[in-house]
Amino acid sequence: MSDRARNPALARLDALVGAWEFVPSVGGQPVGRGRSTFAWIEDGAFLRQHSDAAPSDVGPPPEWAANSPLPVTSIFGLDDASETFTMLYADARGVCRVYGMSLDGGAWRIWGRPGPEFFQRFSGTFSEDGRVVTARWEKSRDGSDWQLDFDLTYTKLD
Repeated sequence: MSDRARNPALARLDALVGAWEFVPSVGGQPVGRGRSTFAWIEDGAFLRQHSDAAPSDVGPPPEWAANSPLPVTSIFGLDDASETFTMLYADARGVCRVYGMSLDGGAWRIWGRPGPEFFQRFSGTFSEDGRVVTARWEKSRDGSDWQLDFDLTYTKLD
């Protein structure tokens, strides 16, 4: 057992812990299926997310298959001075990014400027029972004019 004290603000991330199925969709049509697992690491100092594709009867469109980032690993940490979270992201394409993140009152947000040519943001809402997250990723060239990239639904498996 560790002697590490856990910052109470990290408890907000407990809502994510466990295994989730996710389904991305474009224009209301599913484009695949995957699984994300969130687990505490380093005695609860950080939360790790690992996402990968799952077998599916829904084949992704060719542009999705060609640009698939899966598998993806993200690490969430806390800055206790500002009580804001940071997400470090790495994927199978060799892409590494840093995002800001918040999780409060059933609202999950991720934002950032992961490249000089675009901005991204994610917004998700937990169902009342905490077992479904209805979300969307958006993109922008200038940080002002936002366009839907894709919708995403997470459903808790355990």
